[in-house]
Amino acid sequence: MPTISAGEFRKGMIFEMEGKPMLVVDFQHVKPGKGAAFVRTKYKNVITGAIREESFNPTAKFEQASVERKDAEYSYNDGDLYYFMDPETFDMSPLNRDVLGEAFKFMKENTVCKLVSYKGSVFTVEVPNFMDLEVTETEPGVKGDTATNVTKKATLETGAVIQVPLFINEGEKIQVDTRTGEYLGRCKE
Repeated sequence: MPTISAGEFRKGMIFEMEGKPMLVVDFQHVKPGKGAAFVRTKYKNVITGAIREESFNPTAKFEQASVERKDAEYSYNDGDLYYFMDPETFDMSPLNRDVLGEAFKFMKENTVCKLVSYKGSVFTVEVPNFMDLEVTETEPGVKGDTATNVTKKATLETGAVIQVPLFINEGEKIQVDTRTGEYLGRCKE
C-alpha cells in the first residue's frame, strides 16, 4: 500500500492510523521561528465520526487508505434517510444524513455524485464541485446600489443559504462552488 507523509496532507485525503481510516478535515503547515516545522492536522475517523486535532512531524509516514468511489444518483430523501441509485443496477441505497458532508446542502435530486466507502461502508458523499442552482428567495436589488463587494443573503432551491451580489434576483440561476459555498456567477443558459 502506498505511504504518504504528513507534509503531503490535503483536505479530503484519507490515511490509515492504527489500522483505522482517517479523513483530513483541515491542516496547517507551521514553521515556528525556533524549533522544527510541524503539520497541525484536524482529522476525522471515518468509521466512528470522532474528530481529533494533532500535530505531526512533516516526515511522519502513514499508509494511504484504499477507498472506493462509486457513481450514484441522488434520488430523494425521507426524513433522515437519503436514497441514492446505482446507475448500473438501479439498486437504491439509503444513507443517513450524518454521512453526507457539509457540501451536500447544494445537491439537487437526480444529480450524480460519488459515494466514498472504506471496506464496503459508505462514509461520505462527494458532490460535484460546481452546481447550477435557482435562487428561490432574496431581497430585491435596489436600482442604483452599485457598491462593489456588497452582498446579501439568498436561499437556493436546495434550501442552502449563501451570500450573493446585490444584483441577483429571485428566479435567477447561479453557479455555486460546493467546496466553499461561494457564488461564482450567473449561469449561462
